[in-house]
Amino acid sequence: MNLSYSVTQNELLDVLLNVAPSRPVFIWGAPGIGKSALVEKFAAEVGLPCVSLLGSQLAPEDIIGIPQIKGETSEFLPPKMIARKEAYVLFLDELNACSQEVQKAFYSLIHERRVGEYHLPAGSIVVGAGNRAQDGAIVKTMSSALINRMFHVQMKVDATQWLAWAYENHLHPWVTDYISQRPDHLFSEPPKTEEPYSTPRSWHMLSDALIEYGAGKEDLSENILRVLTYGCISAKHAGMFLAFVKQLGNRHLLAKILKGDAKWPSKPEERDILYFLAQSFRARLLHDLPESKQNMNKDAQYLTHRAKALIKELSQINYELAQMVVSSEEGEVLPDWFMVEIVRDLPRLVKV
Repeated sequence: MNLSYSVTQNELLDVLLNVAPSRPVFIWGAPGIGKSALVEKFAAEVGLPCVSLLGSQLAPEDIIGIPQIKGETSEFLPPKMIARKEAYVLFLDELNACSQEVQKAFYSLIHERRVGEYHLPAGSIVVGAGNRAQDGAIVKTMSSALINRMFHVQMKVDATQWLAWAYENHLHPWVTDYISQRPDHLFSEPPKTEEPYSTPRSWHMLSDALIEYGAGKEDLSENILRVLTYGCISAKHAGMFLAFVKQLGNRHLLAKILKGDAKWPSKPEERDILYFLAQSFRARLLHDLPESKQNMNKDAQYLTHRAKALIKELSQINYELAQMVVSSEEGEVLPDWFMVEIVRDLPRLVKV
């Protein structure tokens, strides 16, 4: 399932607080974006313990329990982790990865909050979550009956909210500084091949590795840094992150270049830094240039003036990187009015 509208972490928490107490909620989203952590935060907000079940590892008897003979009849005894006396949040993670038989076992638990003769304690809340088919994760088609028993919401990544969480939880400063400059690198769509890719979870993993190695407090060999980086995030982002770390001694270089206080690095050994700066420059233009020229303030006017000059200077150092800055190949495009001026002033840069 791919819903037409997505919500951020904070918006989803608000949805859970208002909807989940009365109706079971199913959270859709890509792997590694923080669905499980958000449900745990929700449970803490409502003051209830959170019990997690992993759908991909369950059998029907893990839900409905096993029969026990009592006199001339039998009854099913629900599992201890479900049969509790006090209210709790039951989190059914990877619900759409379980078999059809397990899905059937969930029907009464989700719809009526009971398993056989056992009813969840009053005030208990049921929340499910799962990945989408396009994410390359293990998913199975959910029956229409199960889908219709739940309220559905899709979660998306928000870099600003994630950074607030990252600062609060003391992630490694290299990671937070990098994402603050390249928020578009916090998440990448899962690749079709078996390789690491960037998600909030993988950046957290890289942060943990850097902290364990004491990166920043003591020297970390370039080879080890490459191993850690390429082992956690997408190859494209890993190369950019390594270039970022390499230029940490002058972390405000792009700001100085924009102000005219510094030049693009032009030495052959500085090419990876130049590539990182060019990518960051493009991201800055995408973020700060208005869609309409009529909406420009003084800052945007100055940025436009400097951007055209800097693109021309960059083309004299590395023509391909200058083309990359104004390219539309990655899906995001610079405003039309700006591209018109680039075509007028630097026609050879823009591929027709």
